Formats: sequence, structure tokens, C-alpha cells
Amino acid sequence: MGGTDHRVVAPATLDTSVVAPREREDTIRHALWKSFSRVDIDHHAPQEAIGARMGLGTVGPMKVCSAQGTPVSLRRTERLAREDAEPSVFLGLQVAGTNLVGQYDRQCLVGPGNLVVFESTAPYTLRFEKAFDYLSLRIPREALALPERVLRDVAAIALGPGNPTARLAFTYFSHLAASEELRSGAYAEAIIGPSVELLRAVVTSQFGGAGPGRAAVSELPLSLCITKYIREHLADPALSAPRIAAAHGISVRHLYTVLSRSGISLGDWIRTHRLAECRRELAGPSGRVRTIAAIGRAWGFVDATHFSKAFKQAYGISPRDWREQHHPAPSRGRAARTAARADVRADARMATPRRR
Repeated sequence: MGGTDHRVVAPATLDTSVVAPREREDTIRHALWKSFSRVDIDHHAPQEAIGARMGLGTVGPMKVCSAQGTPVSLRRTERLAREDAEPSVFLGLQVAGTNLVGQYDRQCLVGPGNLVVFESTAPYTLRFEKAFDYLSLRIPREALALPERVLRDVAAIALGPGNPTARLAFTYFSHLAASEELRSGAYAEAIIGPSVELLRAVVTSQFGGAGPGRAAVSELPLSLCITKYIREHLADPALSAPRIAAAHGISVRHLYTVLSRSGISLGDWIRTHRLAECRRELAGPSGRVRTIAAIGRAWGFVDATHFSKAFKQAYGISPRDWREQHHPAPSRGRAARTAARADVRADARMATPRRR
């Protein structure tokens, strides 16, 4: 429970009570491998007693899985972790029962009301000893833009109600997983950003002191001012660390220190938010009439080839295919067809070597 089409997809429900007992193991495995995560599965119950009910869906770049079932262990091996095509972070919410989670030579017992974070690119185990109710979200690591050391340090640690940020996240993500209305249409696009920011807050709030991933209280307003400034200047291709530092009267070194303590990697953060704006525009009215290259340039991507590669790496789909999903060719007007032809011409120019 923790490939890639990032459209909003209504959850598919699997109920093994209507599946023949001899086919249940394969059915569960196929559903998880195809829609969420590739793991080895070891059921603790005899074949005829195996049972599971799962809801699988997506909202933007996030995948959502809700599961109730009989005792089971899930294991991501070294090989499966190495083959992961989309490095991601899993957020697990234990609704009922317990879950023994292991990663990076750590184990924690996650009880009802607790959260746990772990990564897709390293081996992990989830062990449900009794019947359970569990929610899991899979979010691309690129979207979080957190340093690898921060994610590693917080993996396989139970985040309980004693952490107010974790308590808020548990309530929020529980509602998100349960509400099809929130995961569809305009609502989905509106909650992607806040969802990612809340998960980032959960991770960074776990750290104490002034170490990586935790801002000192006195630095929180500065950190917020910096990210607000960056958001307001995302479209400026000249946005840089020296310029951001100068705007706040601090050194570049101190800028990086403040952001690091908030769990933010500056370059990753800027790239992730610029890509999100491009993704939004390509799916909106602008995607009908503007070229892909023009939209990329408008958000600071001056090189069309670099933009296309970065977009596909982040979302698993090319900018052109993403636009086509939201503006299929037959339904687009004359201006959109003209924009599409301009994209083709731009691609051809980039692919043709210049003569000297």
C-alpha cells in the first residue's frame, strides 16, 4: 500500500468477497502492483479466509489507497526498490489495528490515529498482525522537494496525536481519502498544493532544535517571507539565490541555512512550483491557444527541451500528452490547432542541427 497517469481518477474499488478464494491472492497483488506499489505480499490467513476491500484512486500527482483486510505482510525488496520508476514518499494513516513498519534498520509500531512516513526507493516492510483499516498516500519525492537526509531521518517513525501537525494531517488526509468529491474536478487541482505543503510540515515538524528540517522559531517568519517572495517571482527567469537573499537583506549562505532548516531545497522548490504552474496552465484555457514552449517560458523555463524533460520526469507524462488529455484535438478550435502546429515546428527546429 505504499507508471503513471496524473489525471484525476475516480477510485476503483476491489472487494474480494466476490472473488473466488483461490483467486484472491493474485487479485490483490495485481491491483496493488498496477495502481499503487509493487510489493511482495504474504497473507497470514488461510486461502479461504483471506479478505480485502480496497479503494484506489489519484488526485493530481498523488495516489490514494484505502484498505481494510485480514492479517498480511507487505515487503518491498531491494530489487523492487531499485526498479522504482517514480521515487515517492508514502504517508500511512492507521485507522484501526496496528502496523509494524520497518525501513533503514528502524522499526516502529503504528497504532490507530498515528501516521508513518517511508520511501519507495529503499526496502521496507509493513506487517499487519490483525484485521486492519489503513490509508496510504503516495506523493512523488520531487513534489515534496525535501532533502534526502530529512526523509531518511523521519522514515519508520510513528507520528502520533502528541504532534499537533500530525494530528491535523491525520484528519485532513482521512477526509481526502474518503471524499470522492474532493478528489475530482476543480477541487482536486485546488488541494494539491496544500496537501503537499501539509505533508512537508508533518515531516519537518518531527525534528527538534535547529537541525536540518526544523526552523528555529525566530526564523519562521523569515522563511515564510522568503517562500512568499519566491512564489510572487516564479515567472521571472532571473530569479536566483543572490537576488532572493538581497531582497531580504541576508547573505546567500544564510538564505540556504534558513530554507534548509525548514526542509526546503531552493532549486527543487522553485522547479517544482514552476512545473506545477505550467501543468495548471496546460490543462486550463491557456493550453488551448498558447504553445507549450511559450507557457514554459512564461514560468522561467527558457529552454524548451529542458522544460519538456523536467515536466516528464516530475509527472511521468510529456507536456504535449498532458495538454491532449485536457484538450483533445477534435474538440480544440482553430487557435489550438495553430498552437499545436507551432509546437511541432519548434520541435523540428530543435531537432535539426544548425549548419556552420
